[in-house]
Amino acid sequence: MFAQRFSATRRGARLARRLATHQLDRWRLPYGSPASEAVTLVVAELASNAVLHGHIPGRDFELRLTYDRTAGLVRVEVSDTHPGHPEIPESAGLPSADTDGGRGLLLVEAVADRWGVTERTGPGKTVWAECAVRVPGDPRPVQT
Repeated sequence: MFAQRFSATRRGARLARRLATHQLDRWRLPYGSPASEAVTLVVAELASNAVLHGHIPGRDFELRLTYDRTAGLVRVEVSDTHPGHPEIPESAGLPSADTDGGRGLLLVEAVADRWGVTERTGPGKTVWAECAVRVPGDPRPVQT
């Protein structure tokens, strides 16, 4: 397991992504592999959402990664102190091609096998996602 708190800033979100990629490499999910790319994208989007939409001045966000090698599953959890829950835009409300933002959870939904939101002790929530991963050279099929 990897757990770390970060400042709710763009720099904190970038550091969360970089440290997650490093941790994945330590778990033998090498940088640049499909597994690393998928999990890193999920971390980047959830951390970015915590900074942009879950930010309360003076409060950090937390990243927690767990890897179950037997199941071939990485779980990403990002906790912040904002009470609002993220929602995927309705199909009629998809952002236009020239709009910045609004696609993060669509990417998480496309890349992760499942995701959701849970309450946490204290203020806020935890947004989590699970990604099935294959260890390079591991002949076992990925379980979904």
